[in-house]
Amino acid sequence: MTLLQRNSTEKIYSQIAKVLRQDIRQYHQTGDCLASEFELAERFQVNRHTIRHAIDALIQEGVVERRHGKGTFVLTQPVDYTVAAKTRFTETFKNLGKTTSMHIRRKVVIPAENGIAEHLALHSNDPVICIETLRLADQQPICVSSHYFPARYFPNFLEQYQMGSLHACIQNHYGLQLKRVESLVSAVLPQGDDASLLCMPKTQPILRVKSINVNERDGTPLEYALTRFCADRIQLRINL
Repeated sequence: MTLLQRNSTEKIYSQIAKVLRQDIRQYHQTGDCLASEFELAERFQVNRHTIRHAIDALIQEGVVERRHGKGTFVLTQPVDYTVAAKTRFTETFKNLGKTTSMHIRRKVVIPAENGIAEHLALHSNDPVICIETLRLADQQPICVSSHYFPARYFPNFLEQYQMGSLHACIQNHYGLQLKRVESLVSAVLPQGDDASLLCMPKTQPILRVKSINVNERDGTPLEYALTRFCADRIQLRINL
């Protein structure tokens, strides 16, 4: 039996939801079935209506889902991913105890199209470096990113960059530090081969983040990035 603070100002169902939330975090994995409402009512010494109210609170938070005739099941919990002036993918997931890896899908120089040219303050058809990456955490695909850089600021960048942090490479080889100044987030359906790369259905939305990074010293736009996150694996925390 789990003891509750029955004289507390916090409602009983809320206390139960808090205990169940902690149980899920410590003892359960995605897809696990929770104890039945009858068993939980016995554990907390309350009626099933109170248990149902507590579970409803967890359902609203996206922690569990109720499947008719089967029980209550733990859902995948999205990673809290901070979008800040100097967000680093590897550092973020390392702090969460996860291993990271990356695949470089493309490294080319292309002419700047209208949208890219506008974001980077370039003329149409000016050469830009395009690097596309697929990033994973614990071997699970998290995001696909397309990065665009004005070629005139980064001579021989395709040869210089082989793996790891793009911004670290830029700082080490060109002495430039980039800072994010804008991010636009929208929910859209995956396009091209994004769905297959992220191992997700084409009918499930992704979180698309368009970001502009500038030279920290003088504010010159040096990178336009278009990142597509698998929406059920990431929770974006905007902190610019």
